[in-house]
Amino acid sequence: METKKEPIFTAIMLSRLSCQGITEKGSSNVHNRCFDHASSDAYTIMNYRTLGCTGLRVSEIGFGAWGIGGVNQGAISYGPTDDTESREALKCAFDLGITFYDTADLYGHGHSERLIGETFKEIRNRVVIASKGGLLDQNGHQDFSPAHIEMSVDGSLKRLQSDYIDVYQLHDPPLASLGNAEEIVDTLQSLERAGKIRSWGISVRCPDDGLLAIEHFGANVLQVNFNMADQRMLLNGLMGLCETKRVGLICRTPLCFGFLTGRYTAETEFGAYDHRSRWSSEQLDLWSAANQRFSTIRRTEDQTDAQLALRYCLSYPAVSTAIPGMLRKQHVEENVDASYLGALAEEKRMKIEEVYNAHQFYAGEKGVLKP
Repeated sequence: METKKEPIFTAIMLSRLSCQGITEKGSSNVHNRCFDHASSDAYTIMNYRTLGCTGLRVSEIGFGAWGIGGVNQGAISYGPTDDTESREALKCAFDLGITFYDTADLYGHGHSERLIGETFKEIRNRVVIASKGGLLDQNGHQDFSPAHIEMSVDGSLKRLQSDYIDVYQLHDPPLASLGNAEEIVDTLQSLERAGKIRSWGISVRCPDDGLLAIEHFGANVLQVNFNMADQRMLLNGLMGLCETKRVGLICRTPLCFGFLTGRYTAETEFGAYDHRSRWSSEQLDLWSAANQRFSTIRRTEDQTDAQLALRYCLSYPAVSTAIPGMLRKQHVEENVDASYLGALAEEKRMKIEEVYNAHQFYAGEKGVLKP
């Protein structure tokens, strides 16, 4: 007899956050392990961490919602998507314990925010939503004026069907050349006092900008590129600074635009609206080779390429959450299992870093990542 599956948003599922707190040995983070009866009729474990000094508890695997925004003007997304699949992925993510969702007003020109708002409007207080603004497109157009920031926040609130945003981030601002830094910070603090945002941070263009964000803007949350093939944040000391300053650290591109999953190679033909079609063939060759170099480490355990990549990010206590992009529930299920498997042993983490230091992963000067 087939077991009847519980609906995703039942009272049982809504009680997921009443979990037992467990301190992980060797880590400065306290993880909350949550045991839930998931839609697959199996028990799932998700670990939780604190987002720096904000006090927000977030799932260590978050949901990167760039992709579900669908097609943007130009090749600045992952191409066309299916909204039904996107909603299923969001619901599956919540079902399996993911509480952190990262989006932006640019993603699908607000479509990503709308999907998140529709999905979680009735359980808003059970999820942590981060959004971004100020970047108008990926051709260099931007507006970080106080008036635009306020307008951006109001627009995001409407699309998210919420009266607050948990974490609002400036979206890839040119920190070294911004002349109105004090004005921007005053605006963000004003929005925080008004209750429209609970905390704020900066999604930086590169790890070096992360240093500026902390030193000159006093950012409490940073979103930074970090993965096995992009360890710039270790080389410039940003990882250590975030831990010392208790800055919440959101790791984006933990799967290196999908190349660390093993599903793509340099020969893969990406669609016209897929941003990966804009990268040079030399860069795509390097990323494709990267997965092969690291896969020898993966074979020592029963895990997928994606799970190894995520576990590497989670090996650092300073990391609050890693946010792989997820378009389908199958992606969600695979990525969540990385939390169950846990952080890598120090020996394997060091081996990954040895591979990184011994090879070139960028087309051009090492440490410079440009399309």
